Amino acid sequence: MPNKPQLSRPPLERMMKIHDELRRDTLVNCTKLVKTLEVSRKTIVRDIAFMRDRLDLPIEFDARIGAYRYTQPVTSFPTINVTEGELLALLVAQRALEQYRGTPFHRQLEIAFEKLAGGLRDRISFTPADELRTVSFKNFGLGKTDLAIFNPLSAAVLHHDEVTFSYRKPGTTAATARKVHPYHLANRENLWYLVGFDTERQALRTFALPRIKGVVVTKVKFERSADFSPETFFANALGVLGGTGDFRVVVRFTAAAAERVREREWHESQEIRELRGGGLELEMRLGALEEAEQWILGWGAAAEVIAPAKLRASIKQTVVALDLRYRA
Repeated sequence: MPNKPQLSRPPLERMMKIHDELRRDTLVNCTKLVKTLEVSRKTIVRDIAFMRDRLDLPIEFDARIGAYRYTQPVTSFPTINVTEGELLALLVAQRALEQYRGTPFHRQLEIAFEKLAGGLRDRISFTPADELRTVSFKNFGLGKTDLAIFNPLSAAVLHHDEVTFSYRKPGTTAATARKVHPYHLANRENLWYLVGFDTERQALRTFALPRIKGVVVTKVKFERSADFSPETFFANALGVLGGTGDFRVVVRFTAAAAERVREREWHESQEIRELRGGGLELEMRLGALEEAEQWILGWGAAAEVIAPAKLRASIKQTVVALDLRYRA
């Protein structure tokens, strides 16, 4: 019957053992530690370097005695103190990362959480799996991510490489060739978007990843505009689509819908005015009206556009068209 492979101690456990040996002021060298911890010399050297360089422990190698020692008294090993509530919050955050599934980030985040959990092994007195049964998340309409598109774009954003691809605009059947300097990848409303400088149109554009095909990373490097920031770019967008306009959007909600409106922050610029009878008015400053119209229509008869007149007229046309469609 073959022997079962012996499991190596976790790195934290090894380093705490090395720390205990150093505190006892005994002869601590690689030969002794290799035998005690049952790992390679390379692993011991790496652990000691980590303790010295990353944990700031005063370790030095004394060539006179051929051993490591502390150059000053060390009372305790520096560890991360995590409460049950903090660990639960981390595990809940792990549950909330479904929007990254299908991207390289998802596996990297899983590995990071596994490392945190491994470092805290035998230091918690509750079962995370049991606690997490009381928490769940549901994201409606999660976007589909094609790694053949996402991976080269994310690398191009990181390394400032120009890209070319075919892109189909919403409502069209034919795709057009684009040459873009990719500035930023954003996950907005459960869908991934690329913000980039379109070299032909000489302007920033937003591209939905599901409508991008045939990404080619060129050898051309670019410099991202110094005044670009994602926060500024999306500042006047309700969701994804910003614009150059400056629209004061005012929507009146009935009392039945007002409570649901109060429960969320819809936009950074929002202001709420309470009305008699329990209703309210929500005011926002937006750069474009297309997304606002779709959002308002989703509230049905519970929402009425007060301003601007252009948005009110557009929704009125949509309501007339809906009436004709459903009249039969």
